[in-house]
Amino acid sequence: MTDRIPIKAGVMGWPVGHSLSPRLHGYWLKQYGINGTYQAIAVRPEDLGDALNNLKRDDFAGVNLTVPHKEAALAHMDEVTDAARRIGAVNTVVLTPEGGLAGSNTDGFGFMENLKAALSSRRVSWRVDSGPAVVVGAGGAARAIVCALVDAGVGELRLINRSEGRARDLAKAIGGPFDVIPWAGRESALAGAALLVNTTTLGMTGQPPLDLSLAALPETAVVNDIVYAPLETPLLAAARARGNPVVDGLGMLLHQARPGFAAWFGIEPEVTEDLRAWVLKGMAGAAEDTE
Repeated sequence: MTDRIPIKAGVMGWPVGHSLSPRLHGYWLKQYGINGTYQAIAVRPEDLGDALNNLKRDDFAGVNLTVPHKEAALAHMDEVTDAARRIGAVNTVVLTPEGGLAGSNTDGFGFMENLKAALSSRRVSWRVDSGPAVVVGAGGAARAIVCALVDAGVGELRLINRSEGRARDLAKAIGGPFDVIPWAGRESALAGAALLVNTTTLGMTGQPPLDLSLAALPETAVVNDIVYAPLETPLLAAARARGNPVVDGLGMLLHQARPGFAAWFGIEPEVTEDLRAWVLKGMAGAAEDTE
């Protein structure tokens, strides 16, 4: 393979130096012996269209998109998946054989795969039809997650957000068995739930914790926080202390990268404990650099 031109991919963002994607994809490239590169590409918002259009000229197989480009990229795609259109954001771009830009959103895939992998390893028998799902937040991550849950067949989805109007807009855009809950009713909405997901930044390092008592939540309910810095947020710590199965957010980051890597480099990569440790080491190193 060394006599072939390397396959090129990367991640576009502004800023982009903090992205863990080069470390993640670089691990897979080395593990599978692929003649390829994956680089961080700093792109100003006003330059996004030109940067995407230049991918073919620069012989890229495709790119990931991170903030602030996910929503703006939709206007530059030649084709998009139904999920990406409903979510209103693209995070993975593949160059088609004709040179067009095909956009998808793999965040929902990453969320579902993280849940399945984390729970199966502990023999927790959660399924999407196990009972109501409660999702806190109505931002971009929430849109991807509720879209995935709806498409997987969730029977009832209780959506909680400080801005009730934003939650209703999300429910309308995605479509499905939504019950929009006012912020004041967030704790009683946990009664009978089988899954609780925090999609907000509350609980992230430097942010206040999520103000949510778990008293009404069944002890069998799975609790997931998509935050991965820290790995155990106050929400997960509280859930673990009362016996709930908990799932941290790092796996979502790892699994959402799989479809893009497979499309660009031709191999379906695996998420392993070694990969998880490698990415965590990179997170620790980045934290030390900012101190």
